[in-house]
Amino acid sequence: MADGTKAVVDTSAADEAALAMAVDEPSDDLGSEADDVAAPADGPGTDPAGATGDGPDAEAGDGPDDRPDDDSRDDAAGEPAEGEQTEDEPAEEESTAPLSAVEIAAELAAGAAGRKAKAAAAAKARRTAGPEQDRTPAVSTETLDADTHTLPVVRPAPLRHSGDVISGRYRLEECISQSESFSSWRAVDEKLRRAVGVHLLAAGHRRAKAVLTAARSAALLNDPRFVQVLDAVQEGDLVYVIREWLPGAQDLAGLLAGGPMEPHDAYQMVRQVTDAITAAHQRGQAHLRLTPKCVLRTESGQYRINGIAVDAALRGLSADDAERTDVRAIGALLYAALTHRWPFPEDRYDLQGLPKDLGCVPPDQVKAGVHKGLSELTARILCDNPPGHKEPITTPGQLAKAIALMPKIRQPEPPAPPALRPLPATAPPRYAAGRPTQVLPPVVEPTLPAPSPRRRRGLRTAGKWTASVLALAAIAVGSWQLVDHLNHTDASTGDHVTTGPTAASHSPLPGPVGAKLTITNLAPFNAYGETKAEHVSELPLATDGNPATAWSTQSYIDPFGTGYRPGTGLLVDLGSERPVGSVDLQFVGDHKVELRAAPAGTTAAPTADDAGFRSFGPAVATGSGATVTLKPSAPVSTRYLLIWLTGVPTDPEGGYRGKVAEIQVRS
Repeated sequence: MADGTKAVVDTSAADEAALAMAVDEPSDDLGSEADDVAAPADGPGTDPAGATGDGPDAEAGDGPDDRPDDDSRDDAAGEPAEGEQTEDEPAEEESTAPLSAVEIAAELAAGAAGRKAKAAAAAKARRTAGPEQDRTPAVSTETLDADTHTLPVVRPAPLRHSGDVISGRYRLEECISQSESFSSWRAVDEKLRRAVGVHLLAAGHRRAKAVLTAARSAALLNDPRFVQVLDAVQEGDLVYVIREWLPGAQDLAGLLAGGPMEPHDAYQMVRQVTDAITAAHQRGQAHLRLTPKCVLRTESGQYRINGIAVDAALRGLSADDAERTDVRAIGALLYAALTHRWPFPEDRYDLQGLPKDLGCVPPDQVKAGVHKGLSELTARILCDNPPGHKEPITTPGQLAKAIALMPKIRQPEPPAPPALRPLPATAPPRYAAGRPTQVLPPVVEPTLPAPSPRRRRGLRTAGKWTASVLALAAIAVGSWQLVDHLNHTDASTGDHVTTGPTAASHSPLPGPVGAKLTITNLAPFNAYGETKAEHVSELPLATDGNPATAWSTQSYIDPFGTGYRPGTGLLVDLGSERPVGSVDLQFVGDHKVELRAAPAGTTAAPTADDAGFRSFGPAVATGSGATVTLKPSAPVSTRYLLIWLTGVPTDPEGGYRGKVAEIQVRS
């Protein structure tokens, strides 16, 4: 045209069909090449949605391979971002006239050829790229995590050696475990001079942020039943999580190495673990990877749980249905403790798994002699349809209630000691004349042959005379001792006075015992614990004169003096101010105890709080054992006494508990 623009060509029906195909459908060649580059290959290691296999199913070993997300797949296909101009698609010019169908088809063909060449070049570049350029390195099945069978790695675990110091404070001592993405160490906090546990992770790992978040959340839990997270920091290219280290603790896997647990021990384990996990869920926390390696028993018999939230974050486990995940894990622990078998087909934690076709069977059908109540409890946790039409247990809270309703399983009585052999009969002691307290060695009578019948009558006669002589001698000695006693007694006081050489060689007799004082009131004094009173109904048992009955404290999960609380006690009210000479105590088991006295003139009972405790001042006497007598070193006159327990024995049902059987106060 004369105006320089292109004329619109009148196309035929065939041309219109060709135009429609060119605009709406890309060429077959382009589509097949794009599929080769952008679409992942079908196979067992492929997840079309890009999800990882670190979920609960992966724990059983049948999950898909976990591969890192690859944003470069769309880039490799050569598709530009929205609104981006490419060299194959020039910018529109408002002055350009509409193109004919033939011209449009030509333009589309040229653009398709360019995209095809670009995609092929990108694919070739990815195939020839070295490890430094490949953004998605393949993960060898030989380095996959043994538990989840997956290991998406962006950056490998930091390489560290024994003796390295991280954060200028934590000296690495021993590598406990190592995987492709992280390592765990026993270390020493050089600032506080204590052992700690350390998880090391590269900051470039795609789970680093989740691990930090989980560790900081676990640190806020502040529950002594869990191994505490002490620090969680990203420093340069390193992420580290510092946790409490428990010397002497043994994990459940090690405890089961010698065989199944006794019913009482299995009951204590499942009760303590369930209570801890229930409390964590009430505060919005979940463990998600509760294994025999995570449950630790301390030297005191208390169970502590390691790795809450952090272990799951390290392995990318999903938090979906967290309560069901954790309660089934507790059921697996109990099953292993009762039967010494892993309740799933695979062998785990040095335990043999069950046959694949066996299904879910109660522990008492796998091993003889298993406690019936614990077996039923385990089946309700692990079986979708428990035997006997029992209700399944699906949450830690339900499990805690079920355990509370069970009859308590008592610790078996220790075997009786062997009977003592009777001691040989000995002659009564003889005393030297004139020295009543000097014991002479027993006379050893010689063994004589039996007398003949002819001499028996003579011996009987001699025996009568001998008996008479001995009787007269005994009367004489007794009279002499009585006179000597009267001569050495002070007539004014009636006290016995020892004189002469025996005074230096013999300790004086104990003084007179003071009168027993009346206890008008007894009350718990829990100054640093819960506000509720401790077993008030049992208080009369501490003064009933029967050592077989006792008042008991609450059950504590930690011993006193570990930061949880310094102690607990009983407040004794004598009714009025009285002089106190001693306090006799009988406990059930060995205790550590202090005696404190309110200042003279105190008329109101001290309050059971920090201020009230401090009002007593320092202890006036201390002692330890099952039977203790506390004598103040200086005269004490008071109305209120505090029996302060600073150490109590372990409770057979778990934890620590004090028991006071008898209290007597004397002037």
